[in-house]
Amino acid sequence: MENQMSLKRVDNQLLVITHLTQLLDYVTGFGGFIVPLVLWLSNKDRVLDMDEHGRSIMNFQISVFIYCLISIPLILLFGLGILLLIAIGIMAFVFPIVNAIKASNGEEPYYPLSIKFF
Repeated sequence: MENQMSLKRVDNQLLVITHLTQLLDYVTGFGGFIVPLVLWLSNKDRVLDMDEHGRSIMNFQISVFIYCLISIPLILLFGLGILLLIAIGIMAFVFPIVNAIKASNGEEPYYPLSIKFF
């Protein structure tokens, strides 16, 4: 295992790009899940810390999707779902940027309210 770790290269720029590709949903309307997934799966064995960052991103993206699904009935029942959707939208915009900055500094990613699937 230790020999495998030494074969991985350090590429903080790719980690930053992987975090920022989540914002494609705001620009193109799609791709914020697919592009980070492809980057993670294709580079997790070659780039140091890519597996950890990729898992965090996927956990966050799946959690955001679940929170959006939960907010739909809340819109119909109480109207509070609209506030929840706004909060989710802000959270899904801010945290990829924060974690991209952390990745550029070599820090571990942290997405609050993220459910651990991977």
